[in-house]
Amino acid sequence: MGAAMAESFTLKRLLPRALFGRALIIIVAPVIILQAIIAYVFFERDLDTTTRRLARDVSADIALLVAVEDTYTGAQRLKLRALAARQLDYRVSFIPGQDLPPLHGKLTSTIDVALDDILEQRIGNRDFRTARSGNDFEIRVDVHDGVLRVLVPRDRVTVSKPDIFILWMVGSSLLLMGIAILFLRNQVRPIERLARAADAFGKGRAVPDFKPYGATEVRRAAQAFLTMRARIERHVTQRTEMLAGVSHDLKTPLTRLKLALAMMDGEDVVSMRGDVTEMEHMLDEYLAFARGEGGEEAGITELGELVRDAAAACARARQRDAIPVAAPGPVAVSVRRAGLRRALTNLIDNALKHGSQVAVSLAPRGPWIEIAVEDNGKGIPADRREEAFRPFHRLDEGRNLQAGGSGLGLAIARDIARAHGGDILLGDSALGGLKATLRLPV
Repeated sequence: MGAAMAESFTLKRLLPRALFGRALIIIVAPVIILQAIIAYVFFERDLDTTTRRLARDVSADIALLVAVEDTYTGAQRLKLRALAARQLDYRVSFIPGQDLPPLHGKLTSTIDVALDDILEQRIGNRDFRTARSGNDFEIRVDVHDGVLRVLVPRDRVTVSKPDIFILWMVGSSLLLMGIAILFLRNQVRPIERLARAADAFGKGRAVPDFKPYGATEVRRAAQAFLTMRARIERHVTQRTEMLAGVSHDLKTPLTRLKLALAMMDGEDVVSMRGDVTEMEHMLDEYLAFARGEGGEEAGITELGELVRDAAAACARARQRDAIPVAAPGPVAVSVRRAGLRRALTNLIDNALKHGSQVAVSLAPRGPWIEIAVEDNGKGIPADRREEAFRPFHRLDEGRNLQAGGSGLGLAIARDIARAHGGDILLGDSALGGLKATLRLPV
């Protein structure tokens, strides 16, 4: 059972992954198998049978010539030999006083084997030899006073031009497969375009020129994709507009409260001002989480520069030393710049809150670009890391990722990363704390 599973796994690895390659195998494999069966039947069955029938006729003619040589003498023998050669269309000659040389080697071709077998049956125990001589077959037979030499035309012994049959068979198959591949290519192309459009939309990139075309089923799938995309975009727009209205309505009384508190004095007023400021900050985060930066268009951005800017801004805001950023040469990717900057800011700011040492690195990893933010804080237990991404949720023990905040920092960052077709993963840092890795598709 293990061997069968291993063979199945090996076969799956050898098969092409693309739809066009697999469909091509479905077309080509039966044609090749059919051609192999036809070739086997033709060469091993029909060709062999036909060759033996022709060889039987030639052997009968040779037996007749041998009988003439053994029965008649003198002028009558010469006359009958010439008559037989003329009627049979053979070239017949007689070599007097000569014996056949010993036989060397083995016969291999179907024609030689068939001719020798049937000749042996026809002429008894006489010595004979068969050989190729240009476009003819040479047959030499021992008679009582010498060697009879007969040159038989090739088309009298074998099927004429079997290579033409092969040429027609292979040529017609190649022509039909070429036509099939051309039509298959046209049928697969709409599916490939649909896959590229879905992939681009999943990465947050615009697909303005996509239109359904192709077979009915492909058109239906493409139309369903367009409907889904419109529904998602409409949902994001409605959510953004709703939260923008709520934000505007709530900020108006907050602004009045700030103006009223600015004209008041006292210890209680200071705490109230702090509460109003925190409410404004939380309101901005709620709006950013609901919007998900969905209204921004994607554009080509140099990630190294963006990461360094975000790290420098966070260090200045926290009045901390410059954060080291390890980045290779220029890495240009199509992203929503403002949204990705916000995600990086949230990750770096969380690291600065809970660690005295923070490091940021950027590196390509196969089909991904990974931006890692590490710190030397307390970290998060492995079984609670996914819980840290829940909106409005704060961990009760260990590391509190949003101390004094709304509990939306990591939720917003992951939402932005997934809108780009990527994700955020949490792990252990080499510095001793938490490592947050933001992955983006290339």
